[in-house]
Amino acid sequence: MFRRRKIPVLLLKNQGLVKTNKFDKKNAKYIGDPMNAVKIFNDLRADELVFLDIDASINNTTISFDLVKNIADEAYMPFAVGGGIKNIKQVETLLKLGAERVIINTNAIMKKNFIRELVDEFGSSSVIVSIDVKRNLFGTYKVHYNCGTKRSDLNIVDYLKYVENQGAGELFFQSISNDGTYKGYDLDLVNFISDNTTIPIVPCGGCSSFDDFKDLVSI
Repeated sequence: MFRRRKIPVLLLKNQGLVKTNKFDKKNAKYIGDPMNAVKIFNDLRADELVFLDIDASINNTTISFDLVKNIADEAYMPFAVGGGIKNIKQVETLLKLGAERVIINTNAIMKKNFIRELVDEFGSSSVIVSIDVKRNLFGTYKVHYNCGTKRSDLNIVDYLKYVENQGAGELFFQSISNDGTYKGYDLDLVNFISDNTTIPIVPCGGCSSFDDFKDLVSI
């Protein structure tokens, strides 16, 4: 039976938790220690957690291995990590440290067949592809990367099919325009993504209440 999951998404900057608005990294607000958040979500019985280092790709670094190990020691639920992951060795290390899955965004675009390499090595269930999406002036959805700072020339429908054909186990997508706004999910985007892929999807961006969840699962 299909079961919907509640997955808190936690953004990391300098190993602290931050909140952004429309992917504005410069004005990201510090909101606490990630380990305290893990303890809170343990008590709240979250289904999974996602940790994304929002500086990693831009700074050519990778999410902290030490932090991932500490999260694994504390978390009662599965968790996925992303940020600057660029090779098989890094993924192997992150999975050994306790992450259940890795999230690939920038290097899914920049490195041809990188998704397939990871899937062949670790299995599709270990690989999530993240897509940051924003409408352009003409209302067309465009794929962004490097924490939303760069816009690609990719046709989003073609890219969704590419990700699917590469064997990704799940698609995590974020609405740049709704990020941190508390105005609810971009339901048009959710429908668009859902109509153009067959792999499981995880929408992110704008949720502020249980009603937003209800709106999401009703479409």
